Amino acid sequence: MRFARIAAFCAASVFTAAFAAPAFAQTPYDGNWQVTIVTKTGTCEPSASSMLTVADGKITAPGANVSGTIGSGGLVKVSINGAYANGQLSGNAGSGKWNGASAGIPCSGRWEASRQ
Repeated sequence: MRFARIAAFCAASVFTAAFAAPAFAQTPYDGNWQVTIVTKTGTCEPSASSMLTVADGKITAPGANVSGTIGSGGLVKVSINGAYANGQLSGNAGSGKWNGASAGIPCSGRWEASRQ
């Protein structure tokens, strides 16, 4: 199920192991972020959450194939195993949209994040 992999990013069932934040953040959004995703359309799981780490503006998650960045202005762009998310961070919170598929059926929804 592709959504389970999405959940590993945005959302092990899904977005729960944390890395230590860098001692001195290199970009304004570096650190640990709790992310919750909610499915609005499709047959993906209704919701999931997990911990992500941002270091030097790059997004990582344990056990997930994540490729993404956070720009200095807070713009989020992420790809997770064929699913995509984008949105905006501001201060210690953010939100946006995601889309992917489960068993070949498109799914989409929203995500929210808060710095831990």
